[in-house]
Amino acid sequence: MNVTIDKNSGYCFGVEFAIQMAEDEMENCEELYCLGDIVHNSMEVKRLYQKGLRIIDREQLKELRNTKVLIRAHGEPPETYKTALENNIELIDASCPVVLKLQNRVKHAFDADKTKGGQIVIYGQVGHAEVIGLAGQTGDEAIIVTTEEDLDKIDFSRPVTLFSQTTKSTKGFYHIKSLIEERIQQANQDSTAFNANDSICRQVSNREPQLTRFSTEHDVIIFVSGKKSSNGKALYSVCKQHNPNSYFVENEEELEKEWFANAGSVGICGATSTPMWLMQQVADSIKKFDLETV
Repeated sequence: MNVTIDKNSGYCFGVEFAIQMAEDEMENCEELYCLGDIVHNSMEVKRLYQKGLRIIDREQLKELRNTKVLIRAHGEPPETYKTALENNIELIDASCPVVLKLQNRVKHAFDADKTKGGQIVIYGQVGHAEVIGLAGQTGDEAIIVTTEEDLDKIDFSRPVTLFSQTTKSTKGFYHIKSLIEERIQQANQDSTAFNANDSICRQVSNREPQLTRFSTEHDVIIFVSGKKSSNGKALYSVCKQHNPNSYFVENEEELEKEWFANAGSVGICGATSTPMWLMQQVADSIKKFDLETV
C-alpha cells in the first residue's frame, strides 16, 4: 500500500509565523500567554503547552498586568489593544499580514458606508477568532452571515458591502454573493449599491483545486485536522465531494483499519492549521497496519 502526504497541505504562512514567534519568545521565558488557541489543532496546542505556552481568554486578559501576551494569526479587535495599553501588557503581535490588511479594508469601508447608510456584511463563522477581529473594526455592527437563512439579517433597501473571512470556501463565498444579488434585485435596488470583495486568502483558496486533484489520485483519503478548524471543515468537504472514501481524523488514534482493506494508495492531507509532523504520524501509523487481519 502506497501512502503519500500532500506536499501542499500543512501550515499556511500566517500560522507558521505565529508558532515560530511563540517558540522564539519561549526560549527566553518559562511561560508565555497566548490569547486563544494559537492554532485550531489540539495536538499542536498540547505540544506548545509543554513548552510553556498558556492559553487565556479575553476575560482573563483584563486581569493581567505587566506581562507579555501573544496575539495569534487570526488577529484581534481594537478592544484588545486598548486593554493591553491600559494594563501595561506587551503584545507580541503575530497577526497574519493578510488578516491585518483585511481588517484595514473593513474599517475603511465601514467608515465610508456610515455616510451613506450602508452595511458591512462578513461571510464567516460567528464566534470565529478572525471574524471577531473583523467585526471589531465596525464596533461590532457588521452583519455576520454563514447560511442563506442569515441573509434575512440584511436590509436590502440599503447599500451592502460584502467581505469574507480569509479561510472560508471560495465556492461558498460566491454562492452567498449571488444570493445577495438576487435579493437586491427583488428589492428593486440599484446593483451599484452592492460591493462584493473576495477577501479569501489565495494560499487557502488555491488548496481547493489542489485537493480536488489529490483526492482523485488515491483510493482512500485521510484528512487530518482539528475539529475546531473552519478551514479544515471546508477543505475536507472538497475531498469528500471528489472521493467518497475520504475520512476526517484529528490524530492517528482515530484511524480504523477497515478503511484501508482494499486500498492500494492512501493520500494524507490536512488544513492550514495542521502541522506536518502530525500528518507524518498518521502516515506512519497507516504503514504499520497489518492489513491481513482486516
